[in-house]
Amino acid sequence: MSKYTKQFALIGETAAMAFDTIRSNKMRSALTVLGVVIGVTSIVGMTSLIRGFDTSLRTSINSLGPNTIFIQKFGAVSMSSGASFMQLMRRPNLTVDDMKAVERLSTTAGMVDVWLGGGGPGPPQAFERVFYRGERTRPLPILGTTHHYVEINFGKMFAGRSFGEQEVQRARKVAVIGYSVYEALFEKRGIDPIGKPVRAGSVEYSVIGVMAKRPSPGGFSIGVDDFAIVPYTSFRKQFGSEKASRGPFGLPVSIVVLPKDGVDRDEAIREVESIMRIRHGLTLDKPNDFDIVTSDAILKVWDQISQAILLALVVISSIALMVGGIGVMAIMTISVTERTREIGVRKAIGARRREILVQFLIEAAVLTSVGGILGVLMGSAIGLLVNVVSGFPVSLPWWSFALGLGFSASIGIFFGMLPAWRASRLDPIEALRYE
Repeated sequence: MSKYTKQFALIGETAAMAFDTIRSNKMRSALTVLGVVIGVTSIVGMTSLIRGFDTSLRTSINSLGPNTIFIQKFGAVSMSSGASFMQLMRRPNLTVDDMKAVERLSTTAGMVDVWLGGGGPGPPQAFERVFYRGERTRPLPILGTTHHYVEINFGKMFAGRSFGEQEVQRARKVAVIGYSVYEALFEKRGIDPIGKPVRAGSVEYSVIGVMAKRPSPGGFSIGVDDFAIVPYTSFRKQFGSEKASRGPFGLPVSIVVLPKDGVDRDEAIREVESIMRIRHGLTLDKPNDFDIVTSDAILKVWDQISQAILLALVVISSIALMVGGIGVMAIMTISVTERTREIGVRKAIGARRREILVQFLIEAAVLTSVGGILGVLMGSAIGLLVNVVSGFPVSLPWWSFALGLGFSASIGIFFGMLPAWRASRLDPIEALRYE
């Protein structure tokens, strides 16, 4: 028998002895690994939920298109860069004239849209209930847009159509409603919404279209379909110009640009940035007083947030693992004391210190690995249960299993080292005399 075969046989025999120890002390072993089970369950369960939400959020953001460019007064990107809130507040508000300038001067823009009442800093300020006969919605944002809104959002129509350029120019009282508005006012009564008059606040609009459901991050009911869009010219008549003073933020305004087919997005960004800087009278030494945001930038901010959440999760879970490790150290110390005569016998018949050390390290690692396996199973079950009950998306990446099992085994080896070292250093004669 070769040297390596003997070593593998010894490891297998020691692992079998470790399982026998666990079986003979079930309650003690269960209490010992409880902290490990809790820690690994936290890692696997929360990772499955965070990764599931991450996938859902990326799908939702990417539905806007990878090349879509957003121009805002300021947003999450500039706030995450460390700029002071007062500096951002002093920036000029965006206007429809800015949108028209980009549309007129840009050679790379395929479509340009403006969103009045939403999409800028601060909460949407054009909030109204929508009424139809005896039915009404909760307060929801009314957005003033151009005829490009549905197309530039890569949206789909559930029924009817979007308004056209002539309807925007003539400030027609027409509206395209979100799917949840259709559900609240028309679906449960079996009414065709097209052509029906609805009232947003005190102004009556004719419904000409219903947008299809849009993806919601995490499957949460966060109101992604709670909206109505009207021509921005009609919006101005009802809510006033975006230049009017509306609290500390001004009326939320976003300008949305979709580059022409075949045009590089970065080239379009440079041109749009140049047009906006000229309009705002910025010299070369002055920074932008507006934000240019893409889906990549939004995802970059989310990556920073999700990484911080995962780091906090690992730190919190490590506390439970440390508690479990201390329990393992205590139990292994007791086990060494109880098995002092056994250690003496093994040494008397030729067992070396290294073999005793390895035996107790394997026992500790097996003990915590069993806890790790239970934690992986429980964490996966929690994630799947949440998915079944609430529809929240989950993801079970293999590396979360490996992380949980690796942590648990490492905890066993680290905290089992001192008792194993003490066992290996026992004098065989003194150990045989131990009662």
